[in-house]
Amino acid sequence: MNRVRSVAGVLAAVTCVFLSVASADDHPAATGHNRTATHSWHSLLQGDAAATWRGWTSGGFPDGWQIKDGILSKDGKVEDLITQQSFGNFELELEWKIGKGGNSGIFYRGVQQYDHIYWTAPEYQLLDDANAPDGQDRLTAAGSVYGIYPAPAGVVKPFDEWNSTRIVVKGTHIEHWLNGRKIVEYEIQGADWKAKVAGSKFSAYRYGMADKGVIGIQGDHAGTLALRRMRIRELP
Repeated sequence: MNRVRSVAGVLAAVTCVFLSVASADDHPAATGHNRTATHSWHSLLQGDAAATWRGWTSGGFPDGWQIKDGILSKDGKVEDLITQQSFGNFELELEWKIGKGGNSGIFYRGVQQYDHIYWTAPEYQLLDDANAPDGQDRLTAAGSVYGIYPAPAGVVKPFDEWNSTRIVVKGTHIEHWLNGRKIVEYEIQGADWKAKVAGSKFSAYRYGMADKGVIGIQGDHAGTLALRRMRIRELP
């Protein structure tokens, strides 16, 4: 009788393992399939700057920008930077600080269809909310989808202090994070998005319609800007 129970126990254990494996196959995250499908993180601020970045209109790394000790910085009006590579679905992380009254932004899925990147690419606003005029409107304040979706007040740090930013772009789903807090979440190209774009200064352009494009850093405002620990990974 004990032998029968022992054999039955072994069969039950084998069945349990089989079912567990089958369940894991049904849910790729359980087996790490998502991890293998997702690319590894890689830095956007290491090595040869020209291999990663170029100017919006110039082919090389434009004057006025510099990368030193892992920090990308500028002082004054300079040409917008864009990545050499295009990205569709990705997760982007970085830290940034801006001078008093400073104004800049991170663009994503930008394409060179018009004279400026901001006519096609949504912008994560980088701003000194307390001193820049755009800080008076939540639609153009730090962390907002510039001119389209507002960001809450009181999350961005004062000028010359480091902020952490995370941008998640997957299909039509976009998230803006600031200092560990998700501050904006939206569906690009959806009905609400299209209605807001139609009522904005972007209405005459194919704004936010590209499924893949470059990442850009706005440089055409006066003042200082510094970015560090900027890394990206592509998502499935």
